[in-house]
Amino acid sequence: MIQITIIGSGNVAQHLIKAFSASKIVEIKQVFSRKREGLLHLIDSEKIVNNLEDLEPADLHIISVSDNAITEVSEQLPFNNQLVAHTSGTSSIALLDPKNRRGVFYPLQTFSKNKTLDYTIIPFCLEAENTADFKLLETIAKSVSTAVYPISSEQRKALHVAAVFVSNFTNHLYQMGQEICEENQVPFAVLRPLIQETADKINTLDPIDAQTGPAVRHDSITTDAHVAFLQDENKKNIYKILTQSIQHNGKKL
Repeated sequence: MIQITIIGSGNVAQHLIKAFSASKIVEIKQVFSRKREGLLHLIDSEKIVNNLEDLEPADLHIISVSDNAITEVSEQLPFNNQLVAHTSGTSSIALLDPKNRRGVFYPLQTFSKNKTLDYTIIPFCLEAENTADFKLLETIAKSVSTAVYPISSEQRKALHVAAVFVSNFTNHLYQMGQEICEENQVPFAVLRPLIQETADKINTLDPIDAQTGPAVRHDSITTDAHVAFLQDENKKNIYKILTQSIQHNGKKL
């Protein structure tokens, strides 16, 4: 069995615990959390430590903490020449203390603690400083997912920015759509099939080919009417910017 230690107790860490607990080749050796009680529903209490000094050598240590804590945590690890990887989408592999062998084990997904996920389809983006360590990361990732990719630190930055556009920004637009519905006594549920169909299209079409609506048709009568209808200046500005972007087809404005 491949022994793994997870350092952290947030959303990503908890989902990794769930994923690895179902793996046939991975054993979770230890989990570090300053608040042990927050993980007792996921793993045996004797495997949880709340002092970094109590961490023991393992085949892989995964640091799953906030980006600004990665370096500090890696510096405090009580061993040398172990494989240590972080899970950040934007942080360079170089943020890890070089006293250990360094890697990245980045699952590209939006994580909520109480949301059940199919880990087999989550893309894992991997990076390591040597071939042997990469192969180990790859073996571990493939034990839980069918989507495993070698991704450099620079490529990961691009992916993370793209992910913000397709996930975080899109969800914020869902929120705006819900607000518009509620302000006009319309059930938001009416829009859910449209949201689902729009997302499903991306499985078979490139986004540029899936684009529909008044902006891509240059239907100024409709877009002007929409802007006039909106009372909130922030929504007006966002509507205008997105309309202009669609009409310029991704070209610089």
